[in-house]
Amino acid sequence: MSWHTIEVETQTEAVDAVSNILMEAGAEGVQIEDSADVDHFEPNDATVFIDWDDVKHRENGALVIGFFAFGLHLPEITLEITNKVQQLNEFGLDAAPGTVTSNVVLDQDWETEWQKYYHPVRVTRQLTIVPKWEEYTPQDQMEKLIVLDPGLAFGTGTHPTTKLMLQALEMVVRGNERVLDVGTGSGVLSIAAKQLGVGDILATDIDEVAVRSAQTNLDLNPIAKDVSVIASDLLKSVPKTEKYNLVVANMLTEVLLPLIPEVEGYLQPGGDFLLSGIYFDKIEVIKTNLVNANYAIDEVMQIGDWYGVIAHLKIAGE
Repeated sequence: MSWHTIEVETQTEAVDAVSNILMEAGAEGVQIEDSADVDHFEPNDATVFIDWDDVKHRENGALVIGFFAFGLHLPEITLEITNKVQQLNEFGLDAAPGTVTSNVVLDQDWETEWQKYYHPVRVTRQLTIVPKWEEYTPQDQMEKLIVLDPGLAFGTGTHPTTKLMLQALEMVVRGNERVLDVGTGSGVLSIAAKQLGVGDILATDIDEVAVRSAQTNLDLNPIAKDVSVIASDLLKSVPKTEKYNLVVANMLTEVLLPLIPEVEGYLQPGGDFLLSGIYFDKIEVIKTNLVNANYAIDEVMQIGDWYGVIAHLKIAGE
């Protein structure tokens, strides 16, 4: 089978964002070549296939390659991707040089090839992510499964930012919490939260593609059948009268910063706020903004260059 490829030259910190741009544009999947990410990604990472041979020869920066069905109108797609990559600077991400090129790959069954690198992976003490085509039986009574379709447009679970959130959920969930999942993407955090025993969940995402992606994954997990997913620009479509015991947000720091003061109006006093997607050079500004917005920081977590934070809204007199 032949494929179109669109390649983007960028920097390590922009790899996640560029991968999402390619997937949103219709890529069946992405391949990453980034020597700096050897510590961040695993061979069975849910969203990507890493070409380890090419990684060894890349001295700096990163190359993100999107695979597109043959026959698509590539010039229009390439222009759209170029524009979005250039806009990443507005979010404080260094995407340079941001060069976008297209090619044709002949006679490679990439779609099934990358599936060989996606297997069930236990990402926390209790949670295991399983691709929808794999038959898998829990190895012990504690293990809970999250079934996902990794061919969908948004990340699905083993990147450090998501691992941090899954670990944080295990630490704070006590049962029956009302949860708000902001920027749900694939829906993986909502599914995990239901597996851990929370109550009602409202999941939001600004992108209609993400909303459909999340709903498809929720449908693969019967325990999450009652999760509500809506299109919303952060909290704009969430009624201000609603109060939650737990809010989760895994997104860029530049999006988290304006979200921090807004979340206060949706959290019950003492409610938990879990944040991730924080690159190492942004953790201090996140901590400062949390403290200034009436949150107490309970835990700062780290995997490689990525950070997550567990905070709670202070109770009166605290």
